[in-house]
Amino acid sequence: MSIVLSDSPLDVLTCIESVSSPQSGGIDVFIGTVRNATKGKTVLHLEFEAYAPMAILEMEKIAAQAKEKWPVHSIAIHHRIGKLTIGDIAVIIAVSAAHRDAAFQACRFAIDTLKETVPIWKKEVFEDGEVWVAAHP
Repeated sequence: MSIVLSDSPLDVLTCIESVSSPQSGGIDVFIGTVRNATKGKTVLHLEFEAYAPMAILEMEKIAAQAKEKWPVHSIAIHHRIGKLTIGDIAVIIAVSAAHRDAAFQACRFAIDTLKETVPIWKKEVFEDGEVWVAAHP
């Protein structure tokens, strides 16, 4: 299991390598990036903040729950904090399993649960103002 909350750029290959194993026949990866618009408004950049001790604990719980629900070999959950520009990677989830179905389901569970439970907030900065929202509404 690899859980990271970082103010440095995230690396997809690092996540994949952290879950790779000879017994894994499938690795599913979700990559969340900063898009250039929200609800028709142009986004200039995002700023992510987190309550780090609790965020890490919650991400660890998500990984443990995924491993309980599906025959997952390993899981990586990496989330970025700080100022991110358009195209930057905000979150990466990688899951390995013997078969693709378990990897797909566990990966979907992990990102959906992260959105609901992990104390991470984002500020969307627009041309005409800014707004704080849940990290993954």
